Amino acid sequence: MAIRYPAPLLPGDRIGVTSPSSGVAPRHQPRLNFLRQKGFEVVLGDCMDGARYASAPAKERATELTAMLTDPTIRAVIPPWGGELAIDLLPHLDWSRIGSADPTWFVGFSDISTLIMPMTLRTGIATIHGNNLMDTPYALPASLLSWLDIAARTSGSSFQQGPARRYRSSGFDDWEQDPTVVTYSLDTPGTWTRLDGAGDVAVSGRLIGGCIETLSSLSGTPYADLGQFAGEHAPEGLLVYVEAAEASSYDIGRRLHGMKFAGWFNNANAILIGRTGAPGHPDLSQHEAVLDALGDLGIPIIADVECGHVPPYLPIVNGASGSLIWSAQSMSLTQTMD
Repeated sequence: MAIRYPAPLLPGDRIGVTSPSSGVAPRHQPRLNFLRQKGFEVVLGDCMDGARYASAPAKERATELTAMLTDPTIRAVIPPWGGELAIDLLPHLDWSRIGSADPTWFVGFSDISTLIMPMTLRTGIATIHGNNLMDTPYALPASLLSWLDIAARTSGSSFQQGPARRYRSSGFDDWEQDPTVVTYSLDTPGTWTRLDGAGDVAVSGRLIGGCIETLSSLSGTPYADLGQFAGEHAPEGLLVYVEAAEASSYDIGRRLHGMKFAGWFNNANAILIGRTGAPGHPDLSQHEAVLDALGDLGIPIIADVECGHVPPYLPIVNGASGSLIWSAQSMSLTQTMD
C-alpha cells in the first residue's frame, strides 16, 4: 500500500498553528510571526494558552487538531513547540476522518512525535519529524534542510542530508528578548558515529520514529504497531530513528529494552540515534545505554544524527523511503517521497 503525501506547500498557502501539548505565553507569541513573514497565511487556533502544562483540555485540543488536519484549505499544521502530555489526545482524535481527508502536512518533534508517528502508522499519511515553529526561523548548515523546504517538494522527489559537522552544546536563545533571532551558536564539532562496530554501511528502509521518552509509552498499544505498518507499507524493512530528550542513560536503557521487547525493531534494517544532551552516568553513557539495549540486534546503529533535541535539526519524513550511507569518507541520509 502506498504512503500518501500532502500536496507541496507554497507561499500563500494556509498553515494551521495549534498547541496539541503546551501553549505559548504572551511574552513568546511575537516569535509566531515568522510564517507570515515567509508569505503564508496563518490560521491561529484557540488552543494556545501557555498558562499551564497544556493549552486546553484534551478533547478541545483533539477537536481543533482534527479540524485543521481535515480542513481542505489548510496545507500544513505546525505546533509552536512540544510539551509533556500530547499522549492524552490519542483516543480523542478522529482517526477515520483524518485518514479519509486529503493529506495535510503535520510537522513537529519532541512531544509532537507522540502524535505524528501514530498518524503515519494508522493512516499511511506522511508526516515530518522536524523543527517546531519556534525553531523554524533558524538558518541551517548547508547539509541540512528546513521542514519548509521538504514540505514544498512534490511526491516522488528525493533529497539528501548529511552531518552538520557542528552542534550547539548547551544553552537556549531568549525569544522574549529577541523574537527574531535566526542564528544558532554551533560551538562544538561532531559527526555521525557508528556504535555497533566498524565497517561501511549502506542500507535502506522506510523511515519511522521519534522521541524515546514519549513514544516508549505507546509500546504495546494500537498507536505504535510498527509490525503492521511494515507489513502494509514496508516489506523492504524499516529505518527506525529514536532520540533521547532529557532522560538519564539508565532510563533510556530501560525504555529501549522495553521498546525492543514490544517489537519496535523487529523489521528494522538499521537504527538511527539522535544526538542528545541528556545526562549519562560514569558507568553508563547514553551511547552505552543504546548498545546495552540494542547491540544484540545485529543491525547497524548510527548515533549522533541531528534528529534530536540538540540543534541543528535534520527533518525526517515518516513514511518516506530512506537510504543511509555511513563510511569514513561519506555520510548521508537520502529520503524519497515514494
